[in-house]
Amino acid sequence: MAVVVREWERVLTYRDGLFERELGPGRHRVRRWRRTFARVVVRPRVVVLPLQEVLTGDGLSVKVSLTAMVRVDDPRAWHERVDEPDDLLHTALQLALREQVAGRTLDELLAARADVAEGARTATAALVAEVGLVVERVSLRDVVVPVELRRAAADVAAARAEGLAALERARSEVAATRALANAARLVEGQPGLLQLRTLQAIEAGGATVVLTTAGQPAAAGPVVRG
Repeated sequence: MAVVVREWERVLTYRDGLFERELGPGRHRVRRWRRTFARVVVRPRVVVLPLQEVLTGDGLSVKVSLTAMVRVDDPRAWHERVDEPDDLLHTALQLALREQVAGRTLDELLAARADVAEGARTATAALVAEVGLVVERVSLRDVVVPVELRRAAADVAAARAEGLAALERARSEVAATRALANAARLVEGQPGLLQLRTLQAIEAGGATVVLTTAGQPAAAGPVVRG
């Protein structure tokens, strides 16, 4: 009989229940008598681990999910070693995820999501390799924080923003006061600066200059015109 194997699969042949050989992509002529066949898909696929409720290192409950890109590297091991290799994969991912989350505080978990995913991949790789699997990539998909913690985080962020705004206003007031003090010291040490400033105001227009009887400017200031 002719057996056609596609690029993304391998076919295992068994004679009287014993492994005989692995067929690669292409067309093969195989005697069917006393033989059985098993097709194994070897192209990469995405495995989704749904939300898992896990305790962080600081005792907070969060829900975390992840995705993993896996492929079959050893078709015979995948087919023979365990009855349900996908169940083994899901269990390994669950345990690795729980260990990674439990070893970090909530802040560390949110700040180092890539490290958590890589740690889960490394911890899972050795176990699933026994059933012919390779875990190519793991990514944290969701990190769900309880509503109470989200509200508390929002309150902290608002308080921090208000504090920064108040600090900025205080810095501005201090800077303005320092500038006025410096100007006062300059005028006190060099009275001619006031006269120069008066001449600048005259040249710029929009100011009224009042002169004393001695011919010296007594005051200068902007005039609001109707």
